[in-house]
Amino acid sequence: MNFSQLVKERYSVRKFSDRKIEPDKLKLILEAGQAAPTAVNYQPQRILVLDSGENLAKLKQCTPYHFHAPMALLICYDTKVSWKRSYDQEDMGPVDASIVTAQMMLQAAELGLGTTWVGHFDPTAIRESFHIPEAFIPVALLPLGYPREDSVPHPFHEKRYDLDHTVFHNSFPDTVINENENH
Repeated sequence: MNFSQLVKERYSVRKFSDRKIEPDKLKLILEAGQAAPTAVNYQPQRILVLDSGENLAKLKQCTPYHFHAPMALLICYDTKVSWKRSYDQEDMGPVDASIVTAQMMLQAAELGLGTTWVGHFDPTAIRESFHIPEAFIPVALLPLGYPREDSVPHPFHEKRYDLDHTVFHNSFPDTVINENENH
């Protein structure tokens, strides 16, 4: 499958089978995250693999959006390592962790596995349940597994704005600026 086809066909899986993920596939997914570009190549991502029954039960106390996946990845970044932009000290850790997560999602899809990006979780419960160090900031949960036979894309999966709605050349027109002020 070529890249364009992969990104268009990949969808957020919300129904997982009980089938376990093979260690070699997990390794490829983690290596895709490892290969992700990060600011100044500081690689601040810290990934917690949750695959034991005990940890998956804990996860269910932190988010309703676990989808009964047989595994989940918790993607964090280390604030002591992440690059800060010199102009305003903006921390690039969330960006880095997001790039890592996206690459792992795409690798999983290429391997026939499903994922869904979960940002809706209780950060305090996550920290306490999994003993997250203070300098680590949780960014995303990635339930991971084989899609169940009845798993299908959300009805809005293929709904996309035209490019001229989201892409502009050289400047943003006043109409776009005014539209955004009303939201």
